[in-house]
Amino acid sequence: MALDDATTAFLSQMAASGAKPLHEMTPEEARGLGQLLRDMYGAGPEMKQVRDVRVPVDGGDIAVRVLTPTESPRGVLVYYHGGGWVIGAIDEFDTLGRILAERTGLTTLLVDYRLAPEHRYPTAVDDSWAALLWAAENRTELAPSGGPLVIAGDSAGGNISAVLAQRAKAAGGPAIDLQVLVYPVTDADFDNETYTDPENQLMLTRDSMIWFWDHYAPDPAVRAEPDASPIKAADLAGLPPAVVLTAEHDVLRDEGEAYARRLAWAGVPVQHRRFDGQMHGFFTMVNVLPGSAAGIDHVVAAIDELFATRA
Repeated sequence: MALDDATTAFLSQMAASGAKPLHEMTPEEARGLGQLLRDMYGAGPEMKQVRDVRVPVDGGDIAVRVLTPTESPRGVLVYYHGGGWVIGAIDEFDTLGRILAERTGLTTLLVDYRLAPEHRYPTAVDDSWAALLWAAENRTELAPSGGPLVIAGDSAGGNISAVLAQRAKAAGGPAIDLQVLVYPVTDADFDNETYTDPENQLMLTRDSMIWFWDHYAPDPAVRAEPDASPIKAADLAGLPPAVVLTAEHDVLRDEGEAYARRLAWAGVPVQHRRFDGQMHGFFTMVNVLPGSAAGIDHVVAAIDELFATRA
């Protein structure tokens, strides 16, 4: 299926800007793209409370934005943003976070884990783990009425979410009720079918993914560790139920769908949906691409289903 019209128009607009390819930029230059996109998203819905807290991590602390939608949130959602572990900031995901908080009724946390190449693997994972532990420790304050603990993320954030689900299982907690993986990075194989398909070289390309990995985990041997490539884990049994979203025109499609299959083979309840006509990045492009609304609807429905099964 061809890209939808909105995506085609957006890509034409970006091409007309004359910006050089991501993989030819410095990390500092690439980080400017997030601010450009943020200005397109507009403001998100009003929250009952918004506060930024500092969470201690090895070597310092990180920011976590707490978006509380109502007086009585239904639970807690910890969201890890994408950006190849190199770009992305919580301000750029604030609109998405507010929409998720309003639509799900969950207090939503946006985690500002430290970025590569200044902080290489496994810093992003370790920072994100500290934020998850903080959320679990403060759960009664974040959602006094109780409710589930959900982790979610897109792209590199989907990678982090998958890794943390595995780490929580190995550590015996915290108990995660649902993992939402939006076109996640699960492997470092740049030569599979979707990586080499010319039709998938759009917002995210094979060259740009190599650029991201080279900044995040330049040692090829390290990339085979499950904390870097979660699909390399020997045993996926006992992980929390998963919702996996992939995009038809995405270099990461094969590895995301392979991870969904491996979860299912291990007996993990999995809902997977491929979004036809969409490219990598569609989910986070709120108020820009209609596919974003469809993706958010899908995630909200899955979370509502989780509540229905707990009733």
